[in-house]
Amino acid sequence: MVSNKMTVLVVEDDMAVCNLLSTALSSHGYAYATAMTGEEAVRSMAASMPDIVLLDLGLPDLDGVDVIRKVRTWSQVPIIVISARVDDTDKIEALDAGADDYLSKPFSVGELLARIRTTERHLRYMARDREPEVSVFHNGDLSIDFVAGTVQLEGKELHLTPIEYKLLCLLAQNVGRVLTHQFILREVWSGAAEGDLASLRVFMATLRKKIEKNSSHPRYIQTHVGVGYRMIRV
Repeated sequence: MVSNKMTVLVVEDDMAVCNLLSTALSSHGYAYATAMTGEEAVRSMAASMPDIVLLDLGLPDLDGVDVIRKVRTWSQVPIIVISARVDDTDKIEALDAGADDYLSKPFSVGELLARIRTTERHLRYMARDREPEVSVFHNGDLSIDFVAGTVQLEGKELHLTPIEYKLLCLLAQNVGRVLTHQFILREVWSGAAEGDLASLRVFMATLRKKIEKNSSHPRYIQTHVGVGYRMIRV
């Protein structure tokens, strides 16, 4: 069989299931790698940049949904969840976190391969507009390691709150674009109401104090009055 040019990362701690998936992928011409834990999966995604991820939710160290959320701070790699959790709430949580598809166990290999082929077609369609993904963002003296979840300014690590970190990552992932207040509220505070705009302004002010030498003349985060905020490419 002619080899597909797609690499699939299998994240599964059940050896029998992992072997089943690996054999199916190999016999259909896919390259593959495996990870048994969530942390191993995140490191592997950062190091090897697989084309597709097959992710079990019940991992020994991290919940699969947390793996999705962590990866989505820096990568849009397609993630197909394969899980024994069949409740709609579990499916919705995984999809809302950023999964692209959800397959319940037990599953047929044929259906899994069909879903992988569908993902392949989508990737090929998007390839011409796709920019290379990086796990470390650099802008002037500011750097964000999305995998480690750390931020440095002039080589010194900054201590950000979880909300400050989410805000900074969102701006970095959209550098040069003006993000509206409502877009930021929706992405950082799911289901946030109009009244939460005051909270956004407070957190943005504290974030600026940590990354801007002169907050009245910002170098990194620009305010668009009445509209939102933009990260400037330094």
